[in-house]
Amino acid sequence: QVQLAESGGGLVQAGGSLRLSCAASGSIFRINAMGWYRQRPGKQRELVAIIPTGGTTNYADSVKGRFTISRDNAKKTVSLQMNSLKPEDTGVYLCSADISRTWSSGSQNYWGQGTQVTVSS
Repeated sequence: QVQLAESGGGLVQAGGSLRLSCAASGSIFRINAMGWYRQRPGKQRELVAIIPTGGTTNYADSVKGRFTISRDNAKKTVSLQMNSLKPEDTGVYLCSADISRTWSSGSQNYWGQGTQVTVSS
């Protein structure tokens, strides 16, 4: 089994900061891309940021310059530093990882349960 566990959500005033973390555990051979998505009220799930094993990170236009994604491959974690938060950033933030469980198997996308981020005006 593979599990992704998020932490770090909460309530913050507009202009404030939060740091989300996600830890992968279980039977893991290799973690490929890791990312953060969010589900805002009344909207479809959207990509916030993604970080491959190597190469360039990618951000949604709405968070560029405010959010920073990073990962620690040794600890199997991915983090999202969120600064200058706005009320429209409110939503459930979900961690995602593309994981291979053995050297010979293909990869599969896994999701965390999500953590609530609420930004008050």
